[in-house]
Amino acid sequence: MGGNKTKLIIKNRANINTIFNIYLRYFLFVFLFTIGCTQITNDYVIQRNNMLENQIKKRGIKDQSVLDAIMEVKRHEFVPDNLQRLAYSDSPLPIGHDQTISQPYIVAYMTEYLDVKKYHKVLEIGTGSGYQAAVLSNIAEHVYTIEIVEPLAIKAKEILKKNNYYNVTVKIGDGYKGWEEEAPFDRVMVTAAPKKIPEMLVDQLKNGGKMIIPVGENVSQQYLWIIEKDEKGKVEEKKILPVRFVPMVKE
Repeated sequence: MGGNKTKLIIKNRANINTIFNIYLRYFLFVFLFTIGCTQITNDYVIQRNNMLENQIKKRGIKDQSVLDAIMEVKRHEFVPDNLQRLAYSDSPLPIGHDQTISQPYIVAYMTEYLDVKKYHKVLEIGTGSGYQAAVLSNIAEHVYTIEIVEPLAIKAKEILKKNNYYNVTVKIGDGYKGWEEEAPFDRVMVTAAPKKIPEMLVDQLKNGGKMIIPVGENVSQQYLWIIEKDEKGKVEEKKILPVRFVPMVKE
């Protein structure tokens, strides 16, 4: 009888040790995983800061609201998983469907030049990955953004929601037509290049508003233009910078 008790005690201790080892391994895994995630997050913050300092500030971007917005947005969230290591590089990146996420400097340049204020309603044409809309949303009151490529619009909407950009509304549609139901807009930003400035977008610009848009017959002949409408509705156009954008697509 005593021998049976001893065997039972030994067996119970073995079971306790097994359970203990399982829990220990589990907590060790969680601990190491958490450390790994924290390290990855810290790496992205360092990369984002380097991008801000070396690609954007050194090229003359000074508006603090733009700098804060660029630093706030996790650019790596808006690129394909296999390109996240390049998210903060000084170049545009492909996002599928023959579209790209713009070079960080161009995003900052266009945002600063547009002079967005916290009370502005902004229309963006060409949602793409959603990155530019996220940057604008950190400054403006609300961003309305249109994407003609349905899979990109759906993906951008998911990423924006995941990252809590609730003042961005995404629409699948033809950017040439703008968003008449929500017009007029204080600011309009176009991130794809039409051959000429779409009149419907100018019409949807509020008096006193501004639009920035790349225009050109082909990639080698594109320029950024700033369109300003004064308080009486008079429109002035100014060519400001040679650029390269994907063509603006119609339905």
